[in-house]
Amino acid sequence: MHAPLYQTAINIAAKAAFYLSLAMLLPAAVDLFYGHPNWRVFAGSAFATGGLSLLAIAATQGGSPLFSRKMGFLVVNLLWIVVSLVGAVPFWLSSLKLDFAKAFFESVSGITTTGSTVISGLDHAPPGILLWRSVLHWLGGIGIVALGLFVMPYLRVGGMSFFKMESSDTTEKPFARIVTFTRAFILIYVVMTVTCTIIFSYLGMSRFDAINHAMSTVATGGFSTHDASLGYFNSLPILWVATFFMTLSSLPFSVLILFIVRGRLDTLKDPQIIVFLSYLTALALAASLYQRIVNGVSAHEALAHGFFTVSSILSTTGFASDDYMLWGEFIVALAFAATFMGGCSGSTAGGMKAYRFIIIFNSIRAGLFKLIYPNAVHTVRYGKTLVDIDVQRTVFMFFTAYMFIWAFGSLAMGAMGYDLVTAVSAVATALSNVGAGLGPIIGPAGNFSTLTDPALYLLSLMMLLGRLEILTVLVILTPLFWRD
Repeated sequence: MHAPLYQTAINIAAKAAFYLSLAMLLPAAVDLFYGHPNWRVFAGSAFATGGLSLLAIAATQGGSPLFSRKMGFLVVNLLWIVVSLVGAVPFWLSSLKLDFAKAFFESVSGITTTGSTVISGLDHAPPGILLWRSVLHWLGGIGIVALGLFVMPYLRVGGMSFFKMESSDTTEKPFARIVTFTRAFILIYVVMTVTCTIIFSYLGMSRFDAINHAMSTVATGGFSTHDASLGYFNSLPILWVATFFMTLSSLPFSVLILFIVRGRLDTLKDPQIIVFLSYLTALALAASLYQRIVNGVSAHEALAHGFFTVSSILSTTGFASDDYMLWGEFIVALAFAATFMGGCSGSTAGGMKAYRFIIIFNSIRAGLFKLIYPNAVHTVRYGKTLVDIDVQRTVFMFFTAYMFIWAFGSLAMGAMGYDLVTAVSAVATALSNVGAGLGPIIGPAGNFSTLTDPALYLLSLMMLLGRLEILTVLVILTPLFWRD
């Protein structure tokens, strides 16, 4: 690969780091307002990281090579690593006294909207730190949707690369310019966040809690300002509101834009939306019925907690209303299965995503038909769209790589001395960007603070792998990628 390619990739990553350093001034102002000395940490971090970013930008200015897939892979990986490192600086230097492994883990968990945390005592944590975690979620959510809509389809490793957003009279994208599309997305994202904040405030949250939880909810992140997460508020209406916005944020933003801006009702018939809402409803009803029949919980409470918990896991948000490990083994098994599933492509949700299940199911069905009628032609479709063989291959590559990495990561965690439940659920929740795992250590009632530094670095890598659709990271590890 040529030097201009590295130069351009570093320049883009440095610009992202500079913008993130500017965002540090927001929690600095909040700490200053509340009279907390941590404002100096954020101000100093903003000055240091911003200055280094400007130096890197100046040093890498120049003509840019034509955009290619190699550049795309390199930029995406470098961008997320640099942003994660920059985001870790305030955690590392703060009064929390986190070592760098914990600070980096918290930053990666924030920017990938995973929601796993190493910080305990959130109820008494500095307000700037709490806000910084939410800001990382919120900005990470924007980056995730941008990747899913604009970058991953081009790289053909994720996103709906085979799906065209059809308008009424053309098969081109519904907006003439990508800038218009981006503005519509950001506007909807902001409006959702503001609306969620207002409703949370109306239902009894403090203004600060409402802002933080709204950013985490819309980004499907899961960071809370309290150790008990949303269970702290002991409010069923809050759970229902969170369930609605988590579910809404798990739908493709391209479809939301077409529906809201263009009034396109037919876009809601996207097969992945139907499949996602179907398995969300089925699992939530199963959890609610189990709570009602086996544990004797009242119907309205069982429904609220059941839909909230399943939506939180499937949307890969990771909020908790209670320790569902105590609800029964069926709920634990259901939560573990839901950890892998995820939401829709082009949303802030992680996991395997509904559209992949559709393609895998239809591919297997076509293969079985082929065994019965070898000479017949059996196509794989996504709704009415024909799925080409390259997309099918990419989906199966992702699924295979996902399971292999999960197995390898679980073995690595086991080699570090962790029990089976902790090992397999920690890697699964990191790869799917869900947040909480299973067991007494990292379950919904615990956190990741007791894990060793090697385990935290391993899980940080898993979170990045999961958020970047795995193949985007694996491709740069091949020798072929680095050949001219």
